[in-house]
Amino acid sequence: MSTPHPFGWLAIARLGLVQMALGAIVVLTTSTLNRVMVVELALPALLPGLLVGVHYAMQGLRPRMGYGSDVGGRRTPWIIGGMAVLALGGVAAAGATALMSSHLGLGIVSAVLAFATIGAGVSACGTSLLVLLAKRVAPERRAAAATTVWLMMIFGFAITAGVAGKLLDPYTPARLILVTTGVAAIALCVTLIALRGLEGRAVPASAVRDAGVPADAQATPPTPRFREALAEVWAEPAARQFTVFVFVSMLAYSAQDLILEPFAGAVFGYTPGQSTQLAGVQHGGAFAGMLIAALAGSRLAGRQLGSLRAWTIGGCIASAAALAGLVVAGVVGTPWPLKANVFLLGAANGAFAIAAIASMMRLAAQGRAQREGVRMGLWGAAQAIAFGAGGLAGAAASDVARWLVGSAGAAYAWVFAIEALLFVLSARLAARIGQSEQGEFRIDPDAREAHPSDASGAPSPRTDYHLPALERG
Repeated sequence: MSTPHPFGWLAIARLGLVQMALGAIVVLTTSTLNRVMVVELALPALLPGLLVGVHYAMQGLRPRMGYGSDVGGRRTPWIIGGMAVLALGGVAAAGATALMSSHLGLGIVSAVLAFATIGAGVSACGTSLLVLLAKRVAPERRAAAATTVWLMMIFGFAITAGVAGKLLDPYTPARLILVTTGVAAIALCVTLIALRGLEGRAVPASAVRDAGVPADAQATPPTPRFREALAEVWAEPAARQFTVFVFVSMLAYSAQDLILEPFAGAVFGYTPGQSTQLAGVQHGGAFAGMLIAALAGSRLAGRQLGSLRAWTIGGCIASAAALAGLVVAGVVGTPWPLKANVFLLGAANGAFAIAAIASMMRLAAQGRAQREGVRMGLWGAAQAIAFGAGGLAGAAASDVARWLVGSAGAAYAWVFAIEALLFVLSARLAARIGQSEQGEFRIDPDAREAHPSDASGAPSPRTDYHLPALERG
């Protein structure tokens, strides 16, 4: 059985195009349709918030989607199938939004079904894409690969929002459907072209288990059912610890999304335009943090500038410190340098996010062979649920705190303080992942390293948990 070659930078960029296509459809459904419902249709802002919640809730299917790709041995069909379902859901969501203008009840029911379809498509496509990256990207390139793919997705957000925004003027329901259909069709075509011939032939689970074993000695166990596979993954200490870490850290990460701009308006007197620019400052900081985390993996003067574990922990602590600054901002008010504080928060979040994603790719291959999809799906589900819950919890907590304390600044300060504590807890959780009491990297004794270079499933030797280096390729 031949060993698949690791992906070079061209292959990584091709997967980045797929992620960019995914982001193009998602940004239309979570941003553009949101605005149409609230502004053009004058509907309560709670409605698009709940619809996005449906999209996140459906991503609880990620472990099941990952299991399906594990069983088949190929990720490409799941990526393409997921993109097709996502495209269908995006067009259906646009149609449902247009329908709300004349038949509100029917439009809302249709939108719920459409956003559920979007969540299912994102689950299948996004999970399998990450697994393919984790399995086929060399360890020394993982942080840089994660940065490349995520920046391309952000670029897709920006391009789609800009172009689609111009094409939607002047707004009509028919134009909304037409533009969304065009974006979905382009995204699907880009995916088909980018994935053509990329992955290669399938390596089914039975081939991985039986490689190198004489025919008369093989006793291949039957493929476990999904619940059994999920239970096996949950029994792995590192996988279980990382799941809890992802949930807590993403809860803290997302809780600020819906309250930062209202905070700037209520406490610092920012106009809607100025608060939108503040969000741009935060995104710029995140971009800088991602690049710094990736570049820190390069070897300068023969020295490695940190490890994945260190950057993940450091990013959480830095995020907590930046949120502590916002606590002070809520008390002090206008004299506080809010833009600088928000930029630092974005940079800390960006560095933490890239280190965590690279860690996810690293740990996905640790444990029983042919369970990479289940692991990645489990972590993706934890992230999606935390994102959905975090945004609503942050907004609700700010309202409750304002009712209790009466002061807007103090109320937001309490919420930011809780988020900071969640990041401190996340740092503590990150420090414990994959470590025994003596602090050594631990692999479950019953686990196997699922790596292309070790098709037999034998345990791999311990490797340093370093932030991968950026290399020419």
